[in-house]
Amino acid sequence: MVKKILSVLLCAAVLVFIYAPILLLVVYSFTTSNVIGKWEGNFSFELYAQVFRSAEIMQILFNTVWLALAAAALSTVLGTAGAIGIFYSRRRAAKPLQAASQIPVINAEIVTAISLALLFSAVFLYRTYLSLIVGHMVLCTPFVVLSVLPKLKQMDSNTYEAALDLGASPSQALFKVVVPQIFSGILSGFMLSITLSLDDYIVTAFTKPPMFDTISTYVYNAVKNGTNSSTPALRALSALIFVVMIVILLVVNLRARKPSSKEAAK
Repeated sequence: MVKKILSVLLCAAVLVFIYAPILLLVVYSFTTSNVIGKWEGNFSFELYAQVFRSAEIMQILFNTVWLALAAAALSTVLGTAGAIGIFYSRRRAAKPLQAASQIPVINAEIVTAISLALLFSAVFLYRTYLSLIVGHMVLCTPFVVLSVLPKLKQMDSNTYEAALDLGASPSQALFKVVVPQIFSGILSGFMLSITLSLDDYIVTAFTKPPMFDTISTYVYNAVKNGTNSSTPALRALSALIFVVMIVILLVVNLRARKPSSKEAAK
C-alpha cells in the first residue's frame, strides 16, 4: 500500500515538474500583461483575439505548417525507402547502413546545422527554400527510418518473395503487401517528423531565407528584441498549439485502443 502511494506521488511529481511551466503559460494567456508573473486587468480572451487579428502571426503560422507538412511528407518517403532498403540488404551491408542512419539522431543539432550551412554556401544555395526543406529532411528522415525498421522486422521476411512467386510485380508486391503491413510505422514516422519540424529552431535559423520566419524563429526574435507588440499574443498561440497537440494525441490513443469490428465480433 505504501509503495503504491509513493509510486503515485512520484508520478504526480514528475508530471507537475514537466507540465507546470506549460500550465503557467496557459494561465497567463488570459491576461494582457507583458510580463508572466504579473496579472493585469480581468480575465480576458484578448490575446487569443490578437492572434487571429494579426496578419503577421497568421503568416508565420502558415509558414510553419506548410514547412512541417512538406518536410514530413518528403522525409517519410525517403525514410521509408531507406528502411526498406536496409531491411532487404545483405547482413554485412545492413548493419553499417543502419548505424549510419542513426548518426544524425545522436549528433548534436548545432553540428548538423553548421554543416548544412557550409554545404549550401559552397553550392550557392544558402538561405533558400530548398536549403530549408533539405535541412528539415536531414533532421526528420533518420527518425522515420527508426519508426519503420521495427515494423519491417516484425513482418515475415518471406512475404515479399511469396507475392513475387504468386505473379506480382516488384512494385505490386511492395505497395500491396509490404507497405500495408508497415503502415503504422510509416504513420508514426510522419507524425514524428511533423513534431520535429514544428519544434525546430537551430536548423531553421541556419537555412531559412532572410525574410522567412517560423513560429520558433519568430518567438526567439520577439523575445530577444523585446520590442514586438505581438509578443504577449504568443502566449495564446503557444497555448492553442498545446491544446491542439493534446487533442491529436488523445484521438490517436483512443483510436489505437478501440477494438476492430472483427475483434468485437469475436
